[in-house]
Amino acid sequence: MSARAIMVAAPRSGGGKTTVTLALLAAFRRRGIRVGAAKTGPDYIDPAFHAALTGRPGLNLDSWCMNPALLAATLEAARQDVDLVVVESAMGLFDGLVAPNGARGSPSDIAARFNIPVLLVLDVSGQGQTVGAVAHGFATWQPDVQVAGVVLNRVASPRHARLTEGAIEAAGLPVCGTLLRQPGTPLPERHLGLVQAREHDGLTDWLEDLADKAERELNLDAILATARPLPENLLPDTLLQAPNSQFTPLNSAILQGSSSAPIQALPPGALPPPGQRIALADDAAFSFLYGHLALFWRQAGAELVPFSPLANEAPDPSCDVCWLPGGYPELHAGRLAAAEHFRDGLASFAQTRPVHGECGGFMVLGEALEDAQGTRHRMTGLLGHVTSFARRKLNLGYREATLLAPSVLGQAGTTLRGHEFHYATVVETGADAPLAHLRAGDGTDLGPCGGRRGAVSGSFFHVLACGHPASPPHSGWSHTGSS
Repeated sequence: MSARAIMVAAPRSGGGKTTVTLALLAAFRRRGIRVGAAKTGPDYIDPAFHAALTGRPGLNLDSWCMNPALLAATLEAARQDVDLVVVESAMGLFDGLVAPNGARGSPSDIAARFNIPVLLVLDVSGQGQTVGAVAHGFATWQPDVQVAGVVLNRVASPRHARLTEGAIEAAGLPVCGTLLRQPGTPLPERHLGLVQAREHDGLTDWLEDLADKAERELNLDAILATARPLPENLLPDTLLQAPNSQFTPLNSAILQGSSSAPIQALPPGALPPPGQRIALADDAAFSFLYGHLALFWRQAGAELVPFSPLANEAPDPSCDVCWLPGGYPELHAGRLAAAEHFRDGLASFAQTRPVHGECGGFMVLGEALEDAQGTRHRMTGLLGHVTSFARRKLNLGYREATLLAPSVLGQAGTTLRGHEFHYATVVETGADAPLAHLRAGDGTDLGPCGGRRGAVSGSFFHVLACGHPASPPHSGWSHTGSS
């Protein structure tokens, strides 16, 4: 039987989507249901919590960055060997770029493309019967997106519950749960969102408490009944007709990270592995590697060899490329500055093999990093820039990057899609040549970005996919939202 799927969505960020998603995953897993998960849009933090609960890689589905074939292949991986896939939406359900539907980067694109019913989470604090109008609007706004049920969040009292539940029922929608308001913050946060799952003290106990709350306050049977089987054949004709049409779904060995898994072709739009053996920085300072990248790299036959700069480890010299993902180096700048074995080993590695850094990794490749207190810490010096977290400025949004020279990301002229999300700024540019030319998701020219010197490259840009998706709009629907 095909795995079923449901999307947890809301009108805005901060409405309770992550809490409800984790509560469902924890409660259904307790019931013996095999659960998988995915997150719409570019995000690292929530998928890491998904992975902690499901024991499977955290995956992302993004209709602006990914073409239909890559979306389908990623969802195919998410549903392998599971009974239920819970898709957590980003932002508001209909939020995205002003672009054709199906390619806006909105959660509704994913729900419509794969016919996934939506469980709408409504934060009803400060509201009464008005929530019925909100729910009705969401249920009727886009014809090919089905709102199958509503969860009321942050309900203040039994009277408040009666008012809001009655309003939802009057709007013709079932109430699938009423979550009572509770004091305190359930998950600690920091500047890029929630604290990482690997850093969350008492995560297991907290998730068990969430499962208990779900059993008490959510109608789990009704929610499970609203989930709809995914199509048997997710992979579109464009994938089957592509040059690498021998692509087959990921098998269990690849999902579990086995290096002995059989080599398979990449789906169109997937970023090719940068090497055969990839030395991957992986600790609390470097953890932002998209799950679909790692999965498809392994599928193509690459091996990921983790090491910890925070533990003063250097990349394995048997590897042929080193990748420094994003993360929180600004929180660990002192330890990184003192990690001489890491710094010397990386410099030695870079003399003969490529090293690439994304966002936090790019910061560590520079000459120095200023922490939040303005203290300057020595970094690896493989590139010439200096970054500062003390002089903060939010940079957030979709990006399209065109490479200006060959690198581990591709040949000169290669177009990549992804995003930026950082507060750090470059306070000294150095003399390195730029890595790529950048445009915002709305087409605004942002100029050159990043740096390259010899085999070393990096930028604040996080890549999700390569190539231009050119996804067609859904038939008969032209409404667009705003980012």
